[in-house]
Order: sequence, then C-alpha cells, then structure tokens
Amino acid sequence: MQAQYDVVVVGAGIAGAGVAADLSRDHRVVLLEQEPQPAMHATGRSAALFSEIYGNACIRALSQASRGFFLDRDEEPAFVTPRGCIHIARQDELAGIEALASEPSVAPFVTALNGDEVRALVPVLFPGVVVAALSENHSYDLDVDAIHQHFLRQMRGNGGVLHCSSPVTRCMHDGRAWTVHAGDRVLRAPIVINAAGAWGDVLAKMAGAQPVGLQPKRRTAVIVDPPQGVDSAKWPAVIHIGEKFYFKPEAGKILMSPADETPVDPHDAYPDELDVAIAVDRVQQVADIAVRRVEHSWAGLRTFAPDKTPVVGYDSRVPGFFWLTGQGGYGIQTAPALSELAASLVRRRGIPDALAAAGVTQAELAPARFQAPGGASSQPETSYEPINGQASR
Repeated sequence: MQAQYDVVVVGAGIAGAGVAADLSRDHRVVLLEQEPQPAMHATGRSAALFSEIYGNACIRALSQASRGFFLDRDEEPAFVTPRGCIHIARQDELAGIEALASEPSVAPFVTALNGDEVRALVPVLFPGVVVAALSENHSYDLDVDAIHQHFLRQMRGNGGVLHCSSPVTRCMHDGRAWTVHAGDRVLRAPIVINAAGAWGDVLAKMAGAQPVGLQPKRRTAVIVDPPQGVDSAKWPAVIHIGEKFYFKPEAGKILMSPADETPVDPHDAYPDELDVAIAVDRVQQVADIAVRRVEHSWAGLRTFAPDKTPVVGYDSRVPGFFWLTGQGGYGIQTAPALSELAASLVRRRGIPDALAAAGVTQAELAPARFQAPGGASSQPETSYEPINGQASR
C-alpha cells in the first residue's frame, strides 16, 4: 500500500532534517535515510566550527543569518560554546589577509592582529613565521548532534516520519505526483526534496532530472595530543589564510586537517595515510606541536556545486523536484537559515526578507544555472495543496 504525504525528503543529514522540521509545521513530511541512522556521512564528520567569514558571500550571508538560532536558546544542551577563530598568514601571505579583510561581508566581523597578538592567543606558533591574522568577532564550537537532533525532534513533534535503512531505488513522476520506492516502502507525494548530499546527482538522474555537476570532495581530520605541559583548551581555532590547513582544540586533544579537497565518487569516506601525514607536516611548519602518535583519524565528504554555492530550488523542467544540495563544508553553520530559505521556496514564498536584504537571490541558488537548455524532462509544473490529516505510517 502506498503511504501518502505532501513532501518526501531524501537524506536525513542536517539539510534534510532542517527543511523537514520547518515544512512539517504545515505539511505531511516523510524523511528518508539510506543508512541505519541519520548523519553518518558529512553531518556526523563535521569539524563543528561556526565561522561567519568562511566561504563565499552567499555562504557568509547564510552563516551570519544563522547565528541567532545558535545563540538565542535557553534549553539544554546549548548549541554552541565560545571558541575564538583566527585566520593566520606568513609574511608572503599578507595580501590574502588584506583582501579578505576588505570584503564587505567580512570587514564588520573581524579584528586585525599582529604577530605578537597572535602568539598571545596561541603560544606554540613560531615567532617570525606567523606575522598577522584576522580574529573573528563571532565564532563558536557547535554541538552538531544537538542541532541535528533538535530538527529531528521538531519534525517528529509535528507529525513527520523518519525512515532509516531506506535507500531510494525508484523515483517516478506520473504527471500528478511522485511515487518513491525506498526499501520495502512505496511513498507518494507531490514534492520530492533532494537533500541526498554526495548522492544528489545520483538521485536526480533516477528522477529524470539533469545533474548539476555536484562533486564530493574528501576532507581528512586527525586527532593528536597537545604539547606536554601546555593547556590548549582556550586556544582559538587556527585557519591558514590560504586554507592549506587548520587546527583547533578538541575535547582535550588537538584536531588537525590539511584542508584537503580530493575529488571522489559518493562513498563512505576513509582517510588516506598521505593526507594524515600532510596534515601533521603543514601544522608543524607554523607551530611547535610534536606529534608522537595519531590517536584517531577520519575523513568525510564535502559536496560542492561548481561555484561552491548551494543548489536550492525547484527543478525548472521536472515537476515537484526540489534541490537542496551542494552545501560543501558549510552545511552545519548555515543549516538554520538555509532550512528556512529552502522551506520558503518550497512554499513558493521567495527568499526570506532578511536574506534578500543581505543580497541572497533565487538566481544564484537555482539548479537551472548549471543545467543545459532542453535537458531531461519537459513536463509542466503542477500545483498542489497540502493534504490535511495524518499520513499513513
């Protein structure tokens, strides 16, 4: 028997959970996850840092608009804890500092530091090597699991349904609605939201939509001990201005990454030994951090559109197929604003006013910017009204 919904969301990472939570307020929503539990890929392997100046102008606008959601919260657990963030430069990289600091979406949110001020914050940085930095005025460690579970609880509280171990095997539109086969379930809804992350183009092809050129890229993380006798707990996160590496305190240890972006096919990512070694080497070029052993390492996939801006909106040729993909490495910190934006576009209400005022446009997010004219389906778009009542489980 087919279960009837208003919206089928494919992918229960932070993007899918966020938009499902918002839409469940006035739609019957089902959220599908191919893994035994949500957040096993990109969401569960995040560096968990909120940085308002990370990414391009659109990403920064989404991040800055999300800050209030993370901070304005009385319940436990808190979504954020204070964590400074500095973007460091060597002498020959000062032009990068100046260029970043001059951007309108960056300048109000940073303070310039000289080399002595940087080492006062992170004493292990080598004198004469790191000579300047930008310090963020608003940066935090994020409790990714708490944020993700918040969205899932909100969705369930509104009557939404989560099905895990339910990979989509067929996705067909008959001119009126979608029929989605997921595991042993058959679901029917006027709208399918593609929040499938690294598998976004795979789902699109299955649905008869033209891919947008999503590229999963592997990123590696390493956990090591801090220097002996050094209290690193209050250090800020340290990011190279050219994004060649970063490191930050992590539960009494130090997390390092070579900031690698290795193009790969969608899969369950694992670390490469060379990338682990590169992470340690790059950090040790600027900081006195002896690494006697690597306690733990992992890798995750960060999936980008060609212009590194998310792909959000209805497909122009496939009726009721909505894209919410390409968040790259910014999915957690942009999730509140991007969920609100996506839900508004699903409801055909346009970009929320605050984001529109910040310069975010539908055109820069639309999947059509990557799709050749005349591709895939040419079926007319259908209208719908949300179905009242509870969906069959």
